[in-house]
Amino acid sequence: MADHKVALVTGSATGVGKACVLEFARRGFHVVVNYSRSEEEAQQTVDEVQACGVDALLVQCDISDDAAVKSMIEQVSTRFGRLDVLVNNAGCTHFVEHKDLDGMTEEKWDRILDVNLKGTFFVSRAAAETLKASGDGAIVNISSVAGISGFGSSIAYCASKGAINTMTKSLAKVLAPEVRVNAVCPGPIDTRWLRDWMSAEQIEKFTSEYPIPLCSTPEDVADAVMYLALGTKMTTGQCVVMDGGRTM
Repeated sequence: MADHKVALVTGSATGVGKACVLEFARRGFHVVVNYSRSEEEAQQTVDEVQACGVDALLVQCDISDDAAVKSMIEQVSTRFGRLDVLVNNAGCTHFVEHKDLDGMTEEKWDRILDVNLKGTFFVSRAAAETLKASGDGAIVNISSVAGISGFGSSIAYCASKGAINTMTKSLAKVLAPEVRVNAVCPGPIDTRWLRDWMSAEQIEKFTSEYPIPLCSTPEDVADAVMYLALGTKMTTGQCVVMDGGRTM
């Protein structure tokens, strides 16, 4: 087991997380598939990973639960004896019009910050020493252009992603030089999550005036993750925007 590098991707049953674990598997990594609720889809992802000829560990864990996060990292260490890459992808939102200030309730605020911000920190903290032991560890946080532009599914979601961007820089400083920490800030991604919010026609209209008038795919985001995790030795503390030019 220790001869293969290992990647943990949170929220990897579907969407961007799934695209990332499959790409790591194709590159010969053993992978950890984490999910909170989507057990059947997570198992399907594990099956696809194993078809690539590598091993997969399936772990149910709500990353907002610090004790559960620590248990997940212990399971990774027990199974593989190492961890080389962490992709903090798990996230949540509530779709609340920005002008509906009363609609952005404390309960919704708390859940978004608990998962997106505190959860990302909890996993990074729990994994830090194991990543350092790799000697060439990397953390890639899946943020959002919403954290730069202030426009997204809700004010709390935008705020959580903006905070992830600054936390990325903080962690890059304290975990250097053994671990590089970067973030990817995608624009709209064509996933089930987005289609719960917008119709195909709305998505097309929304992106029509971008210099590259398309939504990203999960595979597009995975490409950026691979670069930050594996394709560079000197990049840390950076938030890479990939939004078709929307924020230029």
